[in-house]
Amino acid sequence: MAKIISLVNQKGGVGKTTTSINLAASLGKLGKKVLLIDLDQQGNASTGLGINKGTIQASAYDVLTGKCEITDAIIRTKFKNLFILPATINLAGLSTELIQMEYKDPEFKKNEQLKNAIVKVQENFDYIIIDCPPSLGLNTLNALVASNSVLIPVQCEFFALEGVAQLLNTIIMTQTKLNPNLTIEGVLLTLLDSRTNLGLEVVEQVRKFFGDKVFNTIIPRLVRLVEAPSHGKPICEYDPLCRATEAYLNLAKEVIERDGN
Repeated sequence: MAKIISLVNQKGGVGKTTTSINLAASLGKLGKKVLLIDLDQQGNASTGLGINKGTIQASAYDVLTGKCEITDAIIRTKFKNLFILPATINLAGLSTELIQMEYKDPEFKKNEQLKNAIVKVQENFDYIIIDCPPSLGLNTLNALVASNSVLIPVQCEFFALEGVAQLLNTIIMTQTKLNPNLTIEGVLLTLLDSRTNLGLEVVEQVRKFFGDKVFNTIIPRLVRLVEAPSHGKPICEYDPLCRATEAYLNLAKEVIERDGN
């Protein structure tokens, strides 16, 4: 049965979608069958894996609003062992629609729609990776309720921990009221420019704050990593010899090791 991991940080530009794409692809490279769920209305994880939004017939929005079954919306990508539940701009109005549906039907649980959908396919995968939007709204809450754990990307820049306290409060609230089994998978340091003292100081600061929850792997700031999504490829396919390819494969190995697989 799949381990479900949400990538969450309400702060934009921390490498969340980049990590979602490349962690999922790297797990696939290592022989794990992976489903990537794109919950961001921008759909960057979808286009980053070469999905043409014009050809999407069913998306995460359709699944969460009950318009189709999750099995009808999942797309097999051209990359090894990797499948995706794509996103479209329709996700922008999801929260309002779910609230209206709950108002009309008291039995309807607006926070549990993704969880209910995933149950139908969880046994088909080893990992389900959820790319959350840069907010702590209803889309992200659905992800947290559905997940076993949370992976928090933190960029190696000034104000790196800004907003993290709010995120941790949201995780604690979810654990207390909605999903008592939710854990923190780990904290991932991203966008490290090792040429600057600031980056190294942030690494030390984050490790001091989170302790052994911080992954050993650090994702470097590299132009090739930024280029890859525009070509519709994860970095391991776009540039197999890139340092970022090695970093994300190491991250995938750490995730597998932490799960004891």
